[in-house]
Amino acid sequence: MKCIVCHRQAKGYGWFNTRRKRGDPQRYSDQWVFCSRRCQESFSKLMNKTEGQMIDPSDMEIAAMRACLAPLGEYVGEIGMQRPLADYSRDEVLMLIDVVVTAYQDCMVAEHERMAAKERAFFEERLARQGLATGKGVPF
Repeated sequence: MKCIVCHRQAKGYGWFNTRRKRGDPQRYSDQWVFCSRRCQESFSKLMNKTEGQMIDPSDMEIAAMRACLAPLGEYVGEIGMQRPLADYSRDEVLMLIDVVVTAYQDCMVAEHERMAAKERAFFEERLARQGLATGKGVPF
């Protein structure tokens, strides 16, 4: 299973919806698993703040939505711009969904990887400076 926040390997942290009764199957979900206490707490804060409702998209999500426009336009151009959506076949609609979802996910993954690389470089630099400052390889 993967962490619902950062998509790393989950390590036994979970979350359940306290607003649901104990016997309610929606109280627990195997999708609400986390890799760390940090991810668990950030998810918990978000769920408490929004009460589990949809919130406005983040800047990253808006950028991912915009990244979908070019592949969407290419696909619609291939099957005919003048055709109304109601005239699309089932396979064409499924392909349209696939094009949009794939473009969105690719953009989100790329941005998360970019952010993770930036964080990794920051922490590696910080550890290197601490190692030089103490004269030992151990920062504590």
